[in-house]
Amino acid sequence: MAHRVKLSAALQAQIIAQMEAAFPNEGGGFLLGDASGETVEIRDVIGVENTSAPQERYHRYAMTPLDWARMEDEAEELGLTLVGYYHSHPHSPAIPSEYDRDHALPNFTYIITSVMQAKAADLRAWRLRADRSAFDPVDLQITADNGV
Repeated sequence: MAHRVKLSAALQAQIIAQMEAAFPNEGGGFLLGDASGETVEIRDVIGVENTSAPQERYHRYAMTPLDWARMEDEAEELGLTLVGYYHSHPHSPAIPSEYDRDHALPNFTYIITSVMQAKAADLRAWRLRADRSAFDPVDLQITADNGV
């Protein structure tokens, strides 16, 4: 189980820019990287269009099964693994919702960005427990763009 997630400042900036651009709706995408021991290192992020019904996009984020398959293929081509997923919570804290828990998968890293008034206010990492009962916070380490 991952207890630490490493994310470069450049990838953090990409996530923030995507989530602010999606405001007032939820935005999201995939985290590609490597898992080693208790550490997940994010090496790429790829935004994916929100396919929720237009009237639900302000508080729901969804993607198609084809998006999942395409991302798994892209990760493999890059020599990476699909290690998680990120999305925003407009006008809400960066804490997983009940909806998030119902639709999450164990063993994935989840990064949630709180966006208030079109500006990112908080960014946190989470992991769903194996029994799906709750999310646990994960230590999110923002690294310099050279990996340090």
